[in-house]
Amino acid sequence: MTLEDLFSLKGRTALVTGGSRGIGKMIVEGFLAAGIDRVYISARKINEIEDTCAELGDRVIGIQGDISTMDGIAALVAEISGRESKLDILVNNAGAAWGAEYLDFPEIGWDKVMDLNVKTPFFLTQQLHPLLTAAANKDRPAKVINICSIDGLRINPWETYSYQASKASLIHLTRRMAARLVQDNVYVTAIAPGAFPSSMNKVARDHEEQSAKGIPNKRVGDKLDMGGSAVYLASRAGDYTVGETLTVDGGIVNAHLPSHFAEAL
Repeated sequence: MTLEDLFSLKGRTALVTGGSRGIGKMIVEGFLAAGIDRVYISARKINEIEDTCAELGDRVIGIQGDISTMDGIAALVAEISGRESKLDILVNNAGAAWGAEYLDFPEIGWDKVMDLNVKTPFFLTQQLHPLLTAAANKDRPAKVINICSIDGLRINPWETYSYQASKASLIHLTRRMAARLVQDNVYVTAIAPGAFPSSMNKVARDHEEQSAKGIPNKRVGDKLDMGGSAVYLASRAGDYTVGETLTVDGGIVNAHLPSHFAEAL
């Protein structure tokens, strides 16, 4: 047994939605470090795609598009299908959040978030099924990794009702998709990140020291944490992990003492 046997992604091709920045970009960097052949990234903003491709090299290929709609999903699938005969790894990372007080929370803040965070991962995976199954076999399954959030596992302090509901939904959807797709040698898992600096988590990005105080291991996450977790699930090392949501949060969910207990200690 070698590290390459466990974690190498050589010979594989991946698609990471929302891969031009934040957690998506961290995952792309992890895949590159593991030797992956090609990583496609999708995003709405062409300038961010171009910047990321220029920074990370020619193994990263950008596709501009909006996958919050069925037409946008179909366009991305058509583009990938025109370039590849199979797809080894799909990372459903693109997401949205919306915050508003309970009595003022708008319908658009519900629909936009639920569509991109729950509907899109389901239908994109469904439409990419032919490419995923073309890559999959019992000895080397294809992988689908849904990026959820610890906000789907516990209540956060902010009034982000649709975001928290969407991430809880995606965690359960991961289990249900896994139960079906394992029959086709496509293994579905998820990652629930905690505080990682990004445009979606501006608190962790702009107030890192303050954020770290509330985390058991006293720091926010970085690209090694996220990239390593994604490589584990995507590689041979994760082949016996199916339907699971991997919590990557420095201990917030599972190792956090309530304040009155912490004070007593």
